[in-house]
Amino acid sequence: MMMDEKDPSTLLELAIQSLLSNESVAIHSLGEIPRELFVPLFSAAFMGGYRKTLTAMVKIWPYTCLHIGTLSVQEPQRELLKAMVESLQVLPAQGSVSRSPKLRILDIRQGIDCKTTCPEFGIRSPTCFHSCTHSLRSILKLESQCSTVDPKPETQSSSQPMELLVDLSLDGTLKEREFFALLLNKVEQSLGSLHLCCRDLQIDRFSYAKNILKFLDLTCIQNLAVDQASLNEVTALMAHMTYLDSLSLSKITCKSLHGRVFRVFLNCLGRMNCLKELNLSSFSLTDHLDSLLRALPPNLDFLYLPFCEISYRDLKFLSQSPQATHLKLLNLSNNAMYWDDYGPFQILLQKLSATLQHLAINHCHLTDAALSAILPGISKCSHLRVISFVSNPITMPMIIRILHYLTPLLELKYVIYPIPVHCYDQWHVNGSLDRQKLADVQAQLKVMLQEAKRSDMNWITYSQ
Repeated sequence: MMMDEKDPSTLLELAIQSLLSNESVAIHSLGEIPRELFVPLFSAAFMGGYRKTLTAMVKIWPYTCLHIGTLSVQEPQRELLKAMVESLQVLPAQGSVSRSPKLRILDIRQGIDCKTTCPEFGIRSPTCFHSCTHSLRSILKLESQCSTVDPKPETQSSSQPMELLVDLSLDGTLKEREFFALLLNKVEQSLGSLHLCCRDLQIDRFSYAKNILKFLDLTCIQNLAVDQASLNEVTALMAHMTYLDSLSLSKITCKSLHGRVFRVFLNCLGRMNCLKELNLSSFSLTDHLDSLLRALPPNLDFLYLPFCEISYRDLKFLSQSPQATHLKLLNLSNNAMYWDDYGPFQILLQKLSATLQHLAINHCHLTDAALSAILPGISKCSHLRVISFVSNPITMPMIIRILHYLTPLLELKYVIYPIPVHCYDQWHVNGSLDRQKLADVQAQLKVMLQEAKRSDMNWITYSQ
């Protein structure tokens, strides 16, 4: 009999689904099945929502680490994450079990592109590519201090260090409060053996977060995002951080850029030698971008400055800064550029020509004349992949000219362009858009891309 070619199931997948169809049998079998089957069984149980099976698997996981990794975490799976945390064995197991737990590192972060478990290279110390490296309470630090204390690393004891890796969003909602209470309860239950390691911290309500931050080891944080806080509160946090990869600040209040608080903030930035991404939104920096850039590492990759009231002087300094030869992404959106001289912008693009991959200059009041001035510089950015310049008052002849300049950029795949002004009765006024004119524009650009043999380049616009 021929197998249906449309059926992608393998014998292993069929066996796993058969096993999971009866959870009591599946749980009973965990002590007997080869440990190589744990990983595919875990993935299938997680995606299928088999809570009891997952709970049992965590308790006797036969590897050092367990990662959610690329598994999809939607709202139903959040309950599974809570069950996994609850099942983490932080104290010696009572009674005899057919398989002793080896799990030392439970990682419930999503989207970090890692396997369910890391390869094991030795038996004396747990090996995990994602284990904590900065905290004094990390497994690596503690075991390096007392490497000869426990000659039997496979023995689970109350003093054996463990790690729980999480990303947190502190928004004050009941759901997040309950989740954090669960994490703290597990840490307390461990009697000091479990290290709670938060890598990605997002704070949406600082007043609520104050009560939680004292329970976190801030040296672990690599990505920090804060929305609606005072700069003084932000700097108090950053004082405990050294290894930030990414910093995102939005709607941060500061009484004066000439005062002590801003200087302390700059000093904190000056210590962030690992920083690769800075995102400042709705932060008035007029004529002070030079102070900020001097504090930032020269090898910064991503710089977002939307709604920062950037001045001509600021852009001129940016074009002369060390970062101007290194940036991969530059976002200057929502900064009005009413200048007569675009020389600094031309110089900036020339210096970024070898590195820039993403340029965003949306809502900058750029006219045809302004685009004409900087277009030659943009066309020299040979590694550009995305350019976005929506909501600028550009005419159709200018759109066509831009297309001719950009089609030779073979790495450029996405162009997010503004609706030409002739499509509006009144430019960019709600309700004044002529959708037939817009459809004609889109059809014309599609034909031009086909003629240029750039069907791989996507020209996108947005209409309300």
